[in-house]
Amino acid sequence: MNGREPVCRYVYDLDALAGHVAKVVAALPERCRMFYAMKANSAQPVLRTLAPLVAGFEVASGGELAKARAVSADIPVLFGGPAKTPSEIAQALRQGVTRLHVESVLELHRVSAAATRAGQVADVLLRVNLAGPFPPATLAMAGKPTQFGIDESELPKAVRAAVELPGVRFTGFHLHSLSNNLSAEAHLDLLELYRSTVVRWEAQFGVHCEVVNVGGGIGVNYADLAAQFDWARFTTGLEQLVRTFPAHWREVDFECGRFLVAACGSYLTEVLDVKRNHGVHYVLVRGGTHHFRLPASWQHSHPFSVRAVDEWPADLPRPYVRSEPVTVVGELCTPKDVLARDVVVERLRAGDVLEFPYAGAYGWEISHHDFLSHPHPDHIFHARVPHSSSRVPRPGT
Repeated sequence: MNGREPVCRYVYDLDALAGHVAKVVAALPERCRMFYAMKANSAQPVLRTLAPLVAGFEVASGGELAKARAVSADIPVLFGGPAKTPSEIAQALRQGVTRLHVESVLELHRVSAAATRAGQVADVLLRVNLAGPFPPATLAMAGKPTQFGIDESELPKAVRAAVELPGVRFTGFHLHSLSNNLSAEAHLDLLELYRSTVVRWEAQFGVHCEVVNVGGGIGVNYADLAAQFDWARFTTGLEQLVRTFPAHWREVDFECGRFLVAACGSYLTEVLDVKRNHGVHYVLVRGGTHHFRLPASWQHSHPFSVRAVDEWPADLPRPYVRSEPVTVVGELCTPKDVLARDVVVERLRAGDVLEFPYAGAYGWEISHHDFLSHPHPDHIFHARVPHSSSRVPRPGT
């Protein structure tokens, strides 16, 4: 280390991001549109890269809306989230969001009041918490008690309010029931369930949908990076399925985040120490869950590779481990600061650098950055286009 600061950075490949998202969007059949769910990663270089490629952004707060509008004053924006404040609703109307995804009858009344005061009419989708059952996935957003959406049993009251209240215009339904689904076939089954359910609701309530939002939920396989969601298989089946959708559904919206941006980012962190404690080899790194909370949040052991660094001060011992399992932990004062557990490494030494791939989504964004007040990592964005490349330094560097 020789007095320098240990390596600790996020690195993003914006060219790879653009190439991946362009292929994803190009494969969508007619009527289907891809919005980017900004909660996955709202860094400005990422948003600038995606803006020309996607149909728009999906935001879940006034802060995310401000970030979207900083990139483009007129890009279409969908506003979701389970607990919108009155000021956020007013901001959404003021800044010209395309649609609001409404999650309760009270929220409908708040949108109605804000729109009426502003002399506007707000297009709304009703987000519904379906009864299920659904295909298995990492995280269920519906089909059980959650804070998301309108309980299906409350839908008659919600539809009536959406149709009758001034200042709002009912345009359809929003259905986001699963998160991190890895099966193309299961996701097609889910959309087939959405189709039959919404067709039934249209008949039951005497309404016609212009837009049906099928949410995101397409996942990333962190356990086996070579076995990712089969987008080609999915879109082939989707093309056939969309032909069975009613003709008056002019738009079928997707709002993906993780699936679009996860692969473009890596988290790199230097090994500060290697030690054995009660029979376990611990690898202590300059960083941890305050930078990269995804493994702890999703309770998985994140894959990593070892970048060997031969330089080492001659006057210091250099602990190492060879051909044995290690647990990678960070610098926080908690035993929960774990990035990977029981991973066999060929050789790993103090001073080597670990690279955690697929860290472009829900890595930095969801981390508790200032716990223990450690320095933030660098954020480096690479692209062939000069104005797209940038480096965001740690505070104080």
